[in-house]
Amino acid sequence: MPHAIRFHETGGPDVLRWEEVPVGDPGPGEVRVRHVAVGLNFADTYFRTGLYPAPLPAGLGVEAAGVVEAVGVGVTHVAEGDRVTYTGSPLGAYSTERVMPADSLIRLPAEISCETAAAMTMRGLTSAYLLRRIHPLKAGDTVLLHAAAGGVGLIFCQWAKLLGLTVIGTVSSEEKAETARAHGCDHIVHYRRENVAERVRELTDGQGVPVVFDSVGKDTVAGSMASLRRRGLLVCFGTASGVPPLDAMQLAVHGSLFATRPALADYIAEPAERDALAGELFEHVAAERIKIRINQRYSLKEAAQAHRDLEAGRTTGSSVLVL
Repeated sequence: MPHAIRFHETGGPDVLRWEEVPVGDPGPGEVRVRHVAVGLNFADTYFRTGLYPAPLPAGLGVEAAGVVEAVGVGVTHVAEGDRVTYTGSPLGAYSTERVMPADSLIRLPAEISCETAAAMTMRGLTSAYLLRRIHPLKAGDTVLLHAAAGGVGLIFCQWAKLLGLTVIGTVSSEEKAETARAHGCDHIVHYRRENVAERVRELTDGQGVPVVFDSVGKDTVAGSMASLRRRGLLVCFGTASGVPPLDAMQLAVHGSLFATRPALADYIAEPAERDALAGELFEHVAAERIKIRINQRYSLKEAAQAHRDLEAGRTTGSSVLVL
């Protein structure tokens, strides 16, 4: 019998349950996928806590990789037996198998394993749109990246080096600093004991950076704005510490700044754009120009412990739930 992690009420990790679930045949435009590995993302905790609302009871997870076991009528871009990955699907990736819309699927090249795909599809596509779609960055630019040793951070740093960018990255420990440096982060700021904006100004001859990529949120937004040069861009792409209070007057005070709160879904909604970003990502990973480190593996049944570790900051790089 297929199983899935589900929750019937919002709250801490203990609300997650391992349950039998029925999985039928795919209908028109649908496929049935047998999962090999499931991605673990901080956004998963937002659904579990209720920050992102979902009708209850609910499944969890939006990213996984596996094998297509059956296809419904009208599905042409994938076939039975294809290895696929996906992100941004309806909730339910924390499962042994599922029926889902075929349009979400991206075929995997032979060089990329299902575990690697589950560990990097969301993070890799996030890095792709941040670096390739948000702002016209050019070789020689310096940017500030919060959580440089996180799952997105390690991919972002490697990709940034390929583009000729200089990355100033914030971290919470020396262990994470070493990890970020090993993946291409040029300058480290220990945000718990250093003033981020002051260090950024020192490293940029007082100018500040043109773009700050902030996935932390409430705890870092003030320092992020203070790190930007005049007419700089604040990219708030995550809320690990809570939703940042953005005061329009503060944007003016800090130098006529711009701010955006992008979502990956809006950059992969069109299949052509999604496939272009995925193709660039897969090419770099297959050629080992970008290396994916899976530092934590949990069985799918251990999803609650995985969430505890994630929220406590005990993870580095990417994590996967394996079957």
